[in-house]
This record gives sequence, C-alpha cells and structure tokens, in this order.
Amino acid sequence: MKKLKLTLALLAGFALASFTTTAFAADSKETTVTGTALCAKCALHTSDKCETVLKATVDGKEVLYTLTGKEAKDFHKNICTKADGEKVTVTGKVTEKDGKSSLRATKIEEVKS
Repeated sequence: MKKLKLTLALLAGFALASFTTTAFAADSKETTVTGTALCAKCALHTSDKCETVLKATVDGKEVLYTLTGKEAKDFHKNICTKADGEKVTVTGKVTEKDGKSSLRATKIEEVKS
C-alpha cells in the first residue's frame, strides 16, 4: 500500500512538473516587430529620461513598445537626439502592464532602405 501511494505521488508530481514547464515555455515565446526606434525623452517628449521606444503598427493600430534589456540600452546611442529615429526590427518577449507594452529585446537590427 505504501508503494502504491508513493508511486501515485510521484506520478502526480511528474504531471504537475510537465504542465508547469509547458506553461512557462508558452509564456517565453519571442516576437519580432518592425517599426521606428525613438528616444522617449528627446524625440517623443513622453518621458523625463532617455529610453528606447519602438513605434510600430500592429493589426492596423499604432503601438508604442518600451524596449528593455541590454540590447535596448546598448542600441540607444544610435537613436538618441534623432528626431526621426531609425527603422529597426526587434526580436524579444512582449509583456503588457497597466495598458503599456514593453518588449525585452534580445536582438535589434537596423532595416536597410
């Protein structure tokens, strides 16, 4: 009887671990978005500090993504003080909080015209 309970407990644990891993894997899906990278302070005048924002059109609506992560910080020098920004493609994980979208950038590439 003890072996049966132990076996059932182990099976339940494996099932839970499998489900949790699948749920986290679905949340970590990366997205690629193309738009214009701008400085929130210098170009958009929407912030008190310089930070990289991606202005993109998604499903016919304009969306502003605040870019986060090392890639965004390193790329910022390319667009700060440029009023027109720079056309880029950004890959990363999109999150939304309080109606604002952010994109944790893992890759930023300039779009060549």
